[in-house]
Amino acid sequence: MGGTSQPSRGASLRRQRRFALLAALLDGLMVSASLFLALGLTAGHPNHWIRSPFGLVLALGLSAAVIGVLALRGLYRVDVRYVSLTEFLEIIAVCVLASVAVGVYDFFVRHDTALNASFGPVLFAYYTISLLCGVRVVHRSLAWRTRTAGSSTRHPNRALIVRFGDHAERLIRELDRQPNSRFVVVGIVDDEPAHKRLRIRGVPVVGTIAELPDAIERLDIHDVIVASAEVPGSEVKRIFQLVRNTSARVRIVPTIDNLIRGAALTPQMREIEIQDLLRRPPVSIDLAKIAGYLTGEHVLITGGGGSIGSELARQVARLNPASLVLVGRGENSLYEIEQELIQTTQLRPTAVVADIRNRAAIEEVVAKYRPTVVFHAAAHKHVPLMESNPIEAIENNALATRTLAELAVKYGVRKFIMLSTDKAVNPRSVMGASKRVCEMIVSAYGATSETEFAAVRFGNVLGSRGSLVPLIQAQIRRGGPVRVTHPEMTRFFMTIPEAVQLVLQAGAMGTRGEIFILDMGDPVRIDDLVRDIIRLHGLVPDEDIRIEYTGARPGEKLHEALANDPEDLVPTAHGKINVVRSGTAIDRSWLLRDLDRLAELCRMRKADEAKQMLMDIAWGRTPAATESEIRSSKVAPRAE
Repeated sequence: MGGTSQPSRGASLRRQRRFALLAALLDGLMVSASLFLALGLTAGHPNHWIRSPFGLVLALGLSAAVIGVLALRGLYRVDVRYVSLTEFLEIIAVCVLASVAVGVYDFFVRHDTALNASFGPVLFAYYTISLLCGVRVVHRSLAWRTRTAGSSTRHPNRALIVRFGDHAERLIRELDRQPNSRFVVVGIVDDEPAHKRLRIRGVPVVGTIAELPDAIERLDIHDVIVASAEVPGSEVKRIFQLVRNTSARVRIVPTIDNLIRGAALTPQMREIEIQDLLRRPPVSIDLAKIAGYLTGEHVLITGGGGSIGSELARQVARLNPASLVLVGRGENSLYEIEQELIQTTQLRPTAVVADIRNRAAIEEVVAKYRPTVVFHAAAHKHVPLMESNPIEAIENNALATRTLAELAVKYGVRKFIMLSTDKAVNPRSVMGASKRVCEMIVSAYGATSETEFAAVRFGNVLGSRGSLVPLIQAQIRRGGPVRVTHPEMTRFFMTIPEAVQLVLQAGAMGTRGEIFILDMGDPVRIDDLVRDIIRLHGLVPDEDIRIEYTGARPGEKLHEALANDPEDLVPTAHGKINVVRSGTAIDRSWLLRDLDRLAELCRMRKADEAKQMLMDIAWGRTPAATESEIRSSKVAPRAE
C-alpha cells in the first residue's frame, strides 16, 4: 500500500503543476490579446503596437503582473472545475487594477492619445475580465456536463434535490467540490411556479414534487435528496409516499450546521428514518431565559446515562454551567456521555454511579457537589414490566423522588425539575401511578419550600432505549412478524431533542410545584407507525412482513391523554407549553404519612398491598391499609 501511494501522490502533484503552468500561460496570452484588442479599437493601428518595443514590453509586463497577483492569491491552486464566485471576484479585481495601471502609465509616461482616451483602459478591463472568467466558466461547464453525461457508468447515484433555494444551492456546491462524490445532481423538483424555468449552478428545475415518480423514471434517478433539516415531517412523509413505489431512495441531510463547520457532506446524508416522518416545525425557545437559570450554575442530572438524561446533559453543557454531575446506575452509558461531553465541549462533567433508591449514597452526592439545579430524569418507564415488578417501580420512581425532594430542600437546591409522563394521567398502570405520585410530591414540596419545584409531563419519545420504535425495527430485521397490541391504539410522540428543549424552557417557568405539559401534537396510530417503518426498510406490510395484533398488555390504555380534561390546561407564554390549572392543594403531611406506609409495605415485600396503596394515593383516595398492616409497619406520620 505504502509503496504505491507515494508515487501516485507525486504524479498527481506533477499533473497539478503542469496544469497550473498551462493556465498561467493561457492567462498571459489572454491579457496580451486584450491589450492589443483595446489598442486596435482606440488607436486604429494595432499592428504598430504589436511591432513596437513599447507594446511588447507593456503586454509582457501586464501579463506577468496579472499572473503574479493571481498566483499570490492562490487561484492556480483552485481546480478550474470547482471555481466559484470568490475566484471570479478575485479575477475581476486584478483585471480592474491592471486596466487602471495601463491608464496611469500611459497618461503620465507616454502621453499618447491612443490610450489616454477613457475607452482604452475600459476596453482592456472588459476584454481581460471576459476572457479570463469566460474560459473558466466554459471549462467548468464542460467538466460538469461530462460528469453528468457519464454518471450512468461512473457515478451510479444520479440524484434529484427537493426544493429550490439556499439549501439546494449549498448542497449542489458541496457535492460539486467532491471529485469522488457518489452523487451527481441532475435536477431539482419544486412546487413554486416562479421557479419552473430556473437553475442553480447549472442544475435545472425539472418538475413539481407531485411529478417525482415521472422525473425519477425519465432521468434514471437513484436518490431523492431532501436538502433541508427544516422540512416538516408531513412533507417528508409526502415525498416518501411518492417515491416508495419507484426504484429511488429518499435521503436527507440532517443538519446544515455541519456543512458550515466544513464537515464532509456525503457521510452525513442518510436514508430517512421514522423520526423524519414525525418531525414537527423547529421549536422556538427563549435561550436567554434558559441560560438565566443554568449558566454558571451547578447542575445535577439523575438518569444521566439514559436517553433523555444524556440529551439533557448535551444541551445543558452548551449553556456553560459551572459544573455538571451525571448520576445513574448504568456505568457504560454514563461513561459514554461523559466521554462525549469531554470531547465535544469545554466542560468536564462528573459521572457518579449511584442508585437513587439509596438515600445515603444520594445524600453523599448532593452534599459533596452542592447542586443548585437538579433535573430528575431517572425512572422505570416500561409499563408491562412494572406491572410484574410493582415494588421496584414504587421504590425507584415514587420513593426515590421523595428522597431527592427532601435532599433538595435540605441542601438548598434552587430549582428542581422532575420529568413525568402522560401515563400519569388517570393512571391504570403501576408505572403511571408511580409517576403520578412523583408529580404529587413535586407539587406538595413546591407549595411549601423555598426550592422552586416543577414537573414536566410529555408522551413517548422516539428512539429511547427499550421504546417502541427500536422494538419494531428489531422484529423487522428478524423477518417478522411485527406484533401490535391493537389496530386503533394511539400514542403521542416527540423527538428526544425537542422534548429536552421544552423541558429546559418549562424549567425556567416553574416556581411553585407546577405541572407543565408539552404540546405533543396529534396522537399517532401505532398501526400506521408500524407500516411506515416497514416501508422505510424497503418492504411491503402484510406481504413481506406480517403484522399480528396481540391485544393490550397489562396496564396499557388504548389512548393516552396529557391531562384529565382539556379545560384543565392553561396556556403559558410559550406556545408549546401549557400548565395544569391549580386544583385542590395537596396536603404534604398526609402525603408523607401515606408514603411512609407505602415504603413499609415495600420493605415487607407485600407487592399486592403496595400496588393497591400506590393506586389509592395516585387517585387521591384514602389508602385501604388495614390496621394490622399499619401496626406491623410501626410507622408514624413524619414531622415536617
